Amino acid sequence: MRQGQDRAFARYLRKNSTDAERILWRHIRAKQIHGFRFRRQVQIGAYFADFVCLEARLVVEVDGGQHNERETDAIRDRCLADAGFEVLRIWNNEVLGNIDGVLETISAALLKSPPPPAGEG
Repeated sequence: MRQGQDRAFARYLRKNSTDAERILWRHIRAKQIHGFRFRRQVQIGAYFADFVCLEARLVVEVDGGQHNERETDAIRDRCLADAGFEVLRIWNNEVLGNIDGVLETISAALLKSPPPPAGEG
């Protein structure tokens, strides 16, 4: 039953995304950046990532002011890194005011060599 609850929560997060998340999704969906596929609100361990590219092992989190210097975000980032993902945190105002710069940052992260899978390297 837990899996069904997780799917329902992911669906809830997708339907209730922020303006910044919706704008970024329009630019990264359908393999628009170098052919990399992103998914929204994907569960990785105990966490739901805003956007994830499994092929590049890249998580993109779009954060508002509530995330400013929160220790829980640092713990979350360490857990995702331990699972083999690079975490890229982008502020809402960056997406809203400089989408081209945000897309360049994501592009650069995608084109880097992917980290080794968790437990290797």
